[in-house]
Amino acid sequence: MATPYQANVTNDGQAAQDAAGPVIRTIGIADLHRALKLGWEDFKAVPSHAIILCLIYPVIGLVLARLVHGYSVLPLLFPLAAGFALLGPFAALGLYELSRRRENGESASAWDAFEVFRSPSFGAMLGLGALLLALFVAWIMTAQAVYAAAFGHETAANIPDFANRVLTTSQGWWLVIVGCGAGFLFALAALCVSVVSFPLMLDRHAGAGEAIATSIRAVLRNPVPMAVWGLIVAALLIVGSLPVFAGLAVVLPILGHATWHVYRKIVEPAPGA
Repeated sequence: MATPYQANVTNDGQAAQDAAGPVIRTIGIADLHRALKLGWEDFKAVPSHAIILCLIYPVIGLVLARLVHGYSVLPLLFPLAAGFALLGPFAALGLYELSRRRENGESASAWDAFEVFRSPSFGAMLGLGALLLALFVAWIMTAQAVYAAAFGHETAANIPDFANRVLTTSQGWWLVIVGCGAGFLFALAALCVSVVSFPLMLDRHAGAGEAIATSIRAVLRNPVPMAVWGLIVAALLIVGSLPVFAGLAVVLPILGHATWHVYRKIVEPAPGA
């Protein structure tokens, strides 16, 4: 039988662990490959591309109508495609729910994705989603400012003309270097605050502050795997965006499911879970 002193030590230790937040594991590149494989299996089991199309195309239309009004569309095509890496963690909320259900042996149909709206932490998810949206808007504004600094407000006549400007002029290479540098900073910020935040809020009903802190600790504990994961996400989202964003209907669900499994690899389950 434990003495009162031993019980107090145990309770104090548990309290300290709870205050420190969820336990973060060290993972490797192989874990990312495994997460992608599991994400693909989830997508095959619960194909949700139709719902994703219904969600992303109105958003794309509104964003394009609002952000490119009065400007040439061409300079913003790449920033818009890359910007999905900033919004992706929030857009995939329902996909985390589907992966959670399959993991727990519960029924999982495409429409069960909307059960995420009933989560006790949905308000916190909206708050963090608003932060990512602000990052996205700031990125688009920054990209437009960088283009204007390089070429002014003169528009490109067509895609070959735009490509020629960017790839064969000193202003174009300045645009590539500065634009990619700025994009990297925005992507790094989004990765740090959201890599495991939304799955944690869904799984443990954590607040936004705790979720962001846990996500930052996950990145600091696994800098190389998290950098590789960020590159994988960005590359797949850009590829999925190229055919008029249609590829996102497949890429986004797979990445969303895979993100849930990355979360499971990094964050130890809650005690008693």
